[in-house]
Amino acid sequence: MHSVNAPTSQAPPGRAARLAVPVGLLAAVAGAFAYVGAVDPNEPGHYPACPLLRLTGLYCPGCGGLRSAHAVVHGDLPAALQANAPAVLGYAVCAVLWTVWVVRAARGGPPLRIDPPPLLLWSLGALLLVFTVVRNLPFGGWLHP
Repeated sequence: MHSVNAPTSQAPPGRAARLAVPVGLLAAVAGAFAYVGAVDPNEPGHYPACPLLRLTGLYCPGCGGLRSAHAVVHGDLPAALQANAPAVLGYAVCAVLWTVWVVRAARGGPPLRIDPPPLLLWSLGALLLVFTVVRNLPFGGWLHP
């Protein structure tokens, strides 16, 4: 007779298993950036228009994000920043977080836990709101994509 609740000894996952998800995410993001790099969002007809811009004529905080990604792929950082500076900052933050995730996974450390304090989230939201308002005011034309 054997016990139903017998303890089982499981070996911790190997390095390849720990890296599977971050590498898969990198492949998906690289594929998306490769597509945006190959299909120019500056030429009309390749991507749908922003619904807010189309309906109201106002730029949302994401307007110019595809143009900035296209410029990043082609190594044109000034054009990327001009198209949408917060998006470029977001790409950089995601790259840093992904790198930390991979290093921790490769070393067998605990999973990366991102738990920003509410003040940081509210501050980022306020900055995006200010960015959105300023880019839609007459003197904010330099922030248009």
